[in-house]
Amino acid sequence: MSWLGAVPAWRWWLIALVLVAGGQQYRVMVAQGETATARADLADYRLQVAERDRRAAAQVRTEEQRQQKIKDQEDENARREKLALQGDVDRYRAAGVGLQQQIDRLQRGRGATCDLVSAQQRETRPTTSMVCGQLLGELDQMAGSLGEALGRSRIAGLGCEAILDGIKSR
Repeated sequence: MSWLGAVPAWRWWLIALVLVAGGQQYRVMVAQGETATARADLADYRLQVAERDRRAAAQVRTEEQRQQKIKDQEDENARREKLALQGDVDRYRAAGVGLQQQIDRLQRGRGATCDLVSAQQRETRPTTSMVCGQLLGELDQMAGSLGEALGRSRIAGLGCEAILDGIKSR
């Protein structure tokens, strides 16, 4: 009889069960170690992502503040230019009013010095100086309005270009 036969069969089963249970226990311990390592790696990754997100948000805030500063500066420049333009428009309008008053005064003076025949002719048809004076007044008003509109649109366009150039310059 061999020594294998001396060991009862139930003990062989017990030995096999202990070996299988030990193997399973070893696999569980290895899996737990891998899980702990994976959790640590995941925690590190989350920290890296959070730090990257924080830096990206700070960069976005910085860029927004830079763009807002550029816009505010250009708005202030445009406001100053509009005030200067308004001052020019007011001066030109005042000059236009003065010119129109001078034309009216000259027309009245001419009418007082003319004789009766020319006065009768003037009543039936307007004189060239009257027509020219009226046209000059209308042209002056139109030029002032167009100049003001052109100045305002120029200021707005230059402001937009400056804001865009400032934003693109980064």
